Amino acid sequence: MDVKMVDVTVKPEVSREAVAEGFIKLRKETLALVKKGLVEKGDVLTTSTIAAIQAVKKTSELLPLTHNIPITHVSTSYEVLEEGIKVTVVVKTTARTGVEMEALTGVALALLNIWDMVKKYEKDEKGQYPETVISEIRVVRKSKEEA
Repeated sequence: MDVKMVDVTVKPEVSREAVAEGFIKLRKETLALVKKGLVEKGDVLTTSTIAAIQAVKKTSELLPLTHNIPITHVSTSYEVLEEGIKVTVVVKTTARTGVEMEALTGVALALLNIWDMVKKYEKDEKGQYPETVISEIRVVRKSKEEA
């Protein structure tokens, strides 16, 4: 089977943006620790922002058919809700192809980082994670400004 990267040579460079989001379900006790800044590993949301930014910048290294494109902006936001944390990542570029995969990768790594930092509090007596779930990772919006 043939595999190839899509040829975007003739496409114009334009401003593009993608917004992605995802959710991690956590115990109420864990969420209280996150809100109060009492997680042993440190500031969960700040560290998750760093993880998201790194992930966005390394997307082309992780997904073999994505283009290595210049990232001009990354931002993250978090909503600590009753049952978990919603993560939103916005990525911008001026390139020949979009940044949906970069935004999705940023969300996924932010969520994984949250799990890593709070796993101590999410384990049950058998060391399992019966309540912790990452879900709803999706592209919320993408746009481009035609030249």
